[in-house]
Order: sequence, then C-alpha cells, then structure tokens
Amino acid sequence: MDRSQILLLGLPIFLFCSDILNLFTTSPPPKPNPNDHHNIHQFQTKPQQVLQQQPLQFPTQKSSTIVGGLGNIGFGNVININFCVSCSYRGTAVTMKNMLESEFPGIQVILANHPAPLPKRLLSKVVPAVQFGIIGIILAGEQIFPRLGFAAPPSWYYSLRANRFGSIASTWLFGNFIQSFLQSSGAFEVFCNGELVFSKLMEHRFPGEIELRDVVGKRLAIR
Repeated sequence: MDRSQILLLGLPIFLFCSDILNLFTTSPPPKPNPNDHHNIHQFQTKPQQVLQQQPLQFPTQKSSTIVGGLGNIGFGNVININFCVSCSYRGTAVTMKNMLESEFPGIQVILANHPAPLPKRLLSKVVPAVQFGIIGIILAGEQIFPRLGFAAPPSWYYSLRANRFGSIASTWLFGNFIQSFLQSSGAFEVFCNGELVFSKLMEHRFPGEIELRDVVGKRLAIR
C-alpha cells in the first residue's frame, strides 16, 4: 500500500474525529467589536426622561374683593373722627384712620377738631387780653396807673416789678396753659355716615382698634 492510498484512507478518519471533538467542546466567544462597546456604553449612560405630572387645574373661588363682596364694603361710606386737637389726640386719630382704610377699602375717613363748649371758648378769648394787659403794665411803669384812675400803684405791682423778666414769662406761660385748657374738649367722637358709634365723652376712654373695627363693620353691614 503506497502513501497516496494511506492518505486517502486516513482523511475520512481525521474528519470523523474532528466532528466528534466539536460535539463535546464549546467554541470560544466572538471577539467584541470596539464600536459595539461604545454604543452599549452610550445607551447605558443616557439619562432617562422622567415624565413630570402636570398639576390638575381646578376652578378657583372668587376673591372676596369682587363687587358687592366684603372687600369693598367701604365704598360710599364716610367715617368722621372728631377729636380734641389741643389735647394731642391727633396721633391716635391718624392710627384709627389708617386702620379703617386698611380694613374697609374705599371708605372715606375725615379727621376734624371737636370744639369745646361755647362758654369755655368765650373765656379762652379773654385770656390773651389779660396776658397782654399784665405784660403791658409791667413794661409801662408806674405812670400808667394815674391814667387808669389809680393814685398809686397797687402792692402786687411792686412784686411783679421786682422780677420783671420772671413775671412776664410766668404770665405768658400760665396764660397759655389756661387758654389751652379752655379750648380743650377731651373728645374723641366717631361717626359712621352721620351716626355716632363711639363717644369718649360718654365712655371716658379711647376705643380699641379691634373694637372700633367691629363696631364700624357691623354698622356698614346693616346699611
């Protein structure tokens, strides 16, 4: 048997053995492609888009400041605060005015002086005349008394004349005090559309902010 015959007989045997080995052995995994690895990494690192849930829209309630509501209850209404100017009540009156305008938008608040009774006002007009009379006598000297029908100056004149500057200053300050007292009424009267809702002259106290707000609010609500 020559060599060519041996090769022909051995080739089928070799192929048969190769097939048997392939049945019991696994093939190695394929070599990864660099481009495919880049695509996979890009896919993994891509951020996921989160769907944001839009809030549901519900019909809102009407504001209380619409026409006819409580917010504009002050329109067409007038509040008069008459207070004693000489008593330094202006600060309290301005505070109440700002509070009412804030609580009742559109309301008109008018501040005015509350005059003292007529007899006190008449006496307050006399005080300046007495002041200037005493000061004039002190400055004029003794020769003014014969013209006034006095033969000699009274004893109190010499007391005033001894301290001329002090007497003039005391007369001026004391006269201003008396005049301020006569012009003061001590009033803090609140009127709502011409109707009295609070009186310091009757209550002998100032109204509280919450108290005045409630009183005016009730008066406007029943209007």
